Amino acid sequence: MVYYCTYNIQHALFPATCLLCGAPSSQGMDICSPCLDDLPHNHNCCCICALPLSTNHSEPICGKCLKLLPDFDRCYTPFIYGYPLSGLISDFKFSEKFFAGRLLAELLIKFIKEKDTELPDLIMPVPLHPIRLKDRGFNQALELAKPIARHFNIPLDIKSCKRIKATATQSTLDKKVRKKNMRGAFELVRPLDCKYLVLIDDVVTTGTTVNELAKTLKANGVQRVDVWAIARTP
Repeated sequence: MVYYCTYNIQHALFPATCLLCGAPSSQGMDICSPCLDDLPHNHNCCCICALPLSTNHSEPICGKCLKLLPDFDRCYTPFIYGYPLSGLISDFKFSEKFFAGRLLAELLIKFIKEKDTELPDLIMPVPLHPIRLKDRGFNQALELAKPIARHFNIPLDIKSCKRIKATATQSTLDKKVRKKNMRGAFELVRPLDCKYLVLIDDVVTTGTTVNELAKTLKANGVQRVDVWAIARTP
């Protein structure tokens, strides 16, 4: 996207300014240190699905994962979905404020580097159905994935998998309906020569979407599928 080139030039010419409070930023990103500290960090979470846990939770794994492991292997999310992060995500996703998306990608890059997790062979943004893509005008997962793939020098795949089922908006559905809603939603359209793949998305709610996509990928030979997302819904 031409926007990112323009943004990088502007970022070099003008000091970074916090998108949340307007103060100058010394972070090298458009967020100041106090506002970064105030974001809802996902410190205490399930080590598999990243579901936020209570501080007195006795196990590092949530009850859902203890009962049945997801089809993806690990989910990494630096934040809990809540204010003021939710405003940045909404601005990016629904108001086409791509500078907010750039900041979100930078925050996810920072988190992954701090985690020092193994890097994948391939990055894949969660696909949108063509109808949803036409309505929104862009795939927010792809716009997040571009700078992430570029930063880590990892190939970005946007052609091997497609969404073939025009599902209802997941946030409006309960967990049982979400699972039924997503069944058979993805199709691999060409073989993947890849052992370890990372899916990129903005928010993981119940994990149903990324789980269905991971199931599709593993059924076609991918051995490990992790999820990198900005936020996890409690």
